[in-house]
Amino acid sequence: MSNVLEVKDLEITFDTYAGKVKAIRGVSFDLKKGETLAIVGESGSGKSVTTRSIMRLLSQNANIENGEILFNGEDLIKKSEKEMQGIRGKEIAMIFQDPMTSLNPTMTIGKQISEPIRLHQKLNKDDAKKRALELLNLVGLPDAERRMKQYPHQFSGGQRQRIVIAIALACNPEVLIADEPTTALDVTIQAQILDLMKELQKKIATSIIFITHDLGVVANVADRVAVMYAGKIVEIGTVDEIFYNPQHPYTWGLISSMPTLEITETLYAIPGTPPDLLDPPKGDAFAPRNAFAMKIDTELEPPYFKVSETHLASTWLLHPDAPAVEPPPEIKARQKIYEEKFAPQHAPAKGAKTEVKGGVN
Repeated sequence: MSNVLEVKDLEITFDTYAGKVKAIRGVSFDLKKGETLAIVGESGSGKSVTTRSIMRLLSQNANIENGEILFNGEDLIKKSEKEMQGIRGKEIAMIFQDPMTSLNPTMTIGKQISEPIRLHQKLNKDDAKKRALELLNLVGLPDAERRMKQYPHQFSGGQRQRIVIAIALACNPEVLIADEPTTALDVTIQAQILDLMKELQKKIATSIIFITHDLGVVANVADRVAVMYAGKIVEIGTVDEIFYNPQHPYTWGLISSMPTLEITETLYAIPGTPPDLLDPPKGDAFAPRNAFAMKIDTELEPPYFKVSETHLASTWLLHPDAPAVEPPPEIKARQKIYEEKFAPQHAPAKGAKTEVKGGVN
């Protein structure tokens, strides 16, 4: 399957009064046609900055220091603002976290959906209105024809999120970036929005980048998962591999802190706080919070080790000379399920746990 999007060795800094914040530190990943890639991690791990850089919607104090963002083979970093305006909304669209702040309170929703259609698809007013009505019906908004004339404040949170999805899908984009689209919604509406996105993906074969820190959401929507910490991807693999055979201690912590019906003890919490990226730590950034840290973790940054053809993790625990460690009970239980159910599908590649020097790609 061909790659629609490739991010290679991306480095982004922000100029602040205190100095340069190294927000993104060598991120690489790819997105295949029709797949959903979830990016997970704590607040401040660099998820939103990474995806905003794809849209070139970074703040004025941001600097792209290094890297490439290839969309169908063309580097978006080298494109002018005018060229990006032709790509945003038309070929790469974004669903923002809070629908109320991403909708214009002074315009009817019919006009807001028609606007990108008229701009990018050059349709006349009546045809754009028809297309807007089709989209509102597609995203399941009841009584769409009447409600097109209403303003954002007249809709509930779930309905506003559906409208934002309709605007994002207006021009049938190849890539859809969803930045925590279900965070402000209750569980039932959240499930409806996720079902809607999966259904729409099947209909229009869009590739989705889904940003979240809710691992429960990831299990339902993603094909592959990238785990971010302190501006780097620390582990990437298929959804089964990350959920049932995680290798990085940070991923262990995230999964162990996820509430499930089986948990009878106190829920696990990762100790400490993420590092200050004004002065990133030497070695593995997760080392100060890692109960399994070794001396080398404080001295040298781990490379990516290959667990299978689709699974890479950046942790010294996968080095052939590393001591054997016992993962937390929750992870051991999941790995047992993985061995029974999924291992034949994701059989380790020959020379598993070999070092990969070229990053995630």
